This record gives sequence, C-alpha cells and structure tokens, in this order.
Amino acid sequence: MPARRAPAAALALLAAMACAPATAAPAPPPAADAPYWVNPDGKAARAAAAHRAAGRTAEAALLDRIATRPVAEWIGTDRPEEEARALTEAATKAGRASLLVLYDIPHRDCGLHSAGGAPDGEAYLAWVDAVARGIGPRRATVVLEPDAVMHIVDGCAPDQHHDERYALLEAAVERLRRQPQTTVHLDAGNPGWAAPEKLAEPLRRAGIAAADGFAVNVSNFRTTEESVAYGRELSALVGGKPFVVDTSRNGNGPYTEGDPAENWCNPPGRALGEPPTLRTGDPLVRAYLWIKRPGESDGECRGGPRAGEWFDSYALELARHAR
Repeated sequence: MPARRAPAAALALLAAMACAPATAAPAPPPAADAPYWVNPDGKAARAAAAHRAAGRTAEAALLDRIATRPVAEWIGTDRPEEEARALTEAATKAGRASLLVLYDIPHRDCGLHSAGGAPDGEAYLAWVDAVARGIGPRRATVVLEPDAVMHIVDGCAPDQHHDERYALLEAAVERLRRQPQTTVHLDAGNPGWAAPEKLAEPLRRAGIAAADGFAVNVSNFRTTEESVAYGRELSALVGGKPFVVDTSRNGNGPYTEGDPAENWCNPPGRALGEPPTLRTGDPLVRAYLWIKRPGESDGECRGGPRAGEWFDSYALELARHAR
C-alpha cells in the first residue's frame, strides 16, 4: 500500500517554519540540586497524605520518596493551553523549570494499553500549538512523543502512517522550539528495543537536527549504565546531540522472567532509580529524569488499573526496593 501523504496543514507549517527567524538559544537550566518543579498536588503526594491520615506512617514515608521528587507532567487533551500555562506558571513561581511530556500523536501505541491520540494530523498540530502557547516564555523541558519513532522502526505503526508521523514530529519540534526557554527532546526508545544504527535516519526525518536532544529509556527499566552507553552510540550517529535518561523505575533493571512481550507492563520487583539530577558526570547526558511517573500503572496487567491511573501497591513496591 502506498504511503499516505502528510496532511496539508503539517506541510504548510513546516514550510512556514523553514522561513522563520532562527530560534533563540535555550536558557541555562535550573540548579542541579533541584532541577525541576515538584507538584505538591501530584498523585503520589495525595496518596502519601491519604496513608498518613489513616495512620499508615510507614507507607506514607515510602511514598514520600516519590512525592518529594520532580516527575514529568503528561499534558492532557482537553485543555492543553490552560494546563500547560498553569503548570509552567506554578513552576516559575517556585523558581523552577517544568518537565512536560507530549503524548498525543495520531495512532499512538499501536492499539495497546495506551492506544489513542489525536484524531488526525491537523488536530495534533493544533494541540501542540496550544501547548506551546501555554508554555509561553517560561522555562520548560519537553519530551516529545514516547514510542512514536520507535513504532516506525519496529514496524508496529502501519506503513501508511509513516510519512505523516515524520512530518508531524518535525513540525512539533519546530513549533515548540519557537518558545524562547523551551528545550525539546525526541523520544529514542531504549537499548532493549532497537540498535542505534536503525534509529539514526528515522530520528533525522523526525527533526532531531532542530531538537535540543533526545530521551532514552522512557517508561522502561533498562539500567542507567546501559541506557547511557546506548545514548552515546546514538548521539554519535545524530550529530553529537545530548540526551536525557529516564531513571524513574530502573533501580533493579529490567524484569527477565515470564512472557518477554509483557515484561514492560507493571513488572514485579522493580525499584526507583537515581533521583532526578543535572549532575550526571557526563557532558552528553543532560539529566537523569523521572519521565514515567512512578506509581502510575502501565496498563491493565498484573492487577493494575488502566494506564496512567495510580497503582498504590506497585508504587509502594518501587519505593520499598529503592536503594
């Protein structure tokens, strides 16, 4: 089947951006000892408060290991401009930057636990534009579309969607980079998914040249050591771009028992990884971040609720096993 053409709106936006003035350089990052804003009303904070109110102080103390750390905010679909504005304004008031995830690409997740996304390309571009307007001039780091490029590489996304997806990702990078203090990192999978050489050209087509860097191990469990090695190999193939590593749940590495196809979904025995920091000791590694929100379910597997909902027993296990 021939590839479907990218929507006219996406191509028009790309053409307009090609003629736009050069984007301002991103502002210096916040202090390394407190890199991003901690949402005082996050799910982990509310769960810890509920345990404490019920007299379960040990459980509350465990969940404080999550609630007191900065975790990414995944922007919703209903009121993206208002949500992005409220989050970035709250972070600015606290003297911090925001860490945001955009996850609304059409046909996302190939029909699995997090299936959905924008109904079409034009709706997606309008959503990205709304998020960018909401961010405004405030400091923000954006991780763009977990799995979107990787599902092209592994063949999960149907061929007829590839050209459109590349165009949409490139347009999203360009739109977000117009915000003066926004940095953008394209998701680039993890070392257990595909070899770096298979990902370099897809990342180029998705706009890595205009992005600030890429993200590895998002929502996965690969160790920091192997994630950094993978990122360094990939960086050498895409012009030396820096990257960030999701360390939210990689304290015990990946789960290796049971069905390999399900080992990513609420696997048992996992642990929180390195706390978020900009002090990585490696100039290519911009930060260790908690991009996946520890304690939120991967999907309805191993007793978990729907993807993104709070999974209290799992959160306690992650915190209990943390070193």
